[in-house]
Amino acid sequence: MKNLILVFSTDIKESLRSKWFLFYTLVFGGIIALFFITGVTESRVQGFSGLSRVLLIFIEICIVIVPIFILINTVRTIAADRDSNVLEYLLSFPISLKEYFFGKILGKLFSTTLPILGALALALVWSIFKSVQVPWEVFFYFILLIISVNICFLGFSFFISSLVKTQEIALAIAFFLWLFFLAFLDILLIGALIKTTANAELIYSIALANPLQVFRIGAIVLFDPQLSVIGPASYFILDEFGKNFLMVYCLVYPILLGCIFSFIGYKIFKKKDLV
Repeated sequence: MKNLILVFSTDIKESLRSKWFLFYTLVFGGIIALFFITGVTESRVQGFSGLSRVLLIFIEICIVIVPIFILINTVRTIAADRDSNVLEYLLSFPISLKEYFFGKILGKLFSTTLPILGALALALVWSIFKSVQVPWEVFFYFILLIISVNICFLGFSFFISSLVKTQEIALAIAFFLWLFFLAFLDILLIGALIKTTANAELIYSIALANPLQVFRIGAIVLFDPQLSVIGPASYFILDEFGKNFLMVYCLVYPILLGCIFSFIGYKIFKKKDLV
């Protein structure tokens, strides 16, 4: 555990000094600041106002931005350490491959989650200062949802990073994976529904295997418990899951997916030529 914590703290210090972390922090902090400057908290749209209104917009932005930020900024971790001989240097110390691999994952999880939590904390402080009602249940569930999706895409990222040797290939695969989850999968499923006689429930089940879709549904159910905005699919989802189980599924499934791919990535990393 001592070496794991050492790798974890070293990675955090490295991330805090990097330009991507500063940019990542400015993006989310700037978005929250812009919401308050433009008076979003004072507006009311479809019954949402105050911090609920801010969280509603912020979630929509996170659905698109967070996965690609995580993939692009962490998928090169192992390849970059190998190219710069950092990996060889670290492993010259009594640090096991497991401690290095999972210490890096924990460090990246901290550094990718911290800016979002900081932005949410800023929104919370501002709301309390302005005496705006705080939807605590929604606020804390959103934090758990962000941590869940971060773990998921970090698992994908380190799986890819352990699979390839060059940073360019890792970036290309990560970008394609993001596009696949964001657009291609939904388009393919909709096309299958229109052109074939495939069972609609099977199509919906495949869609719910998409972690980005699960993140989206988990965000929607916070503000629309009936899932009316997603149309007929809401009947299948609510009948099969129910609201409470659906909220648990949206948290647990991405975490399990991330842990599984992290473990597979570690197995590949352990067996491959490290340098």
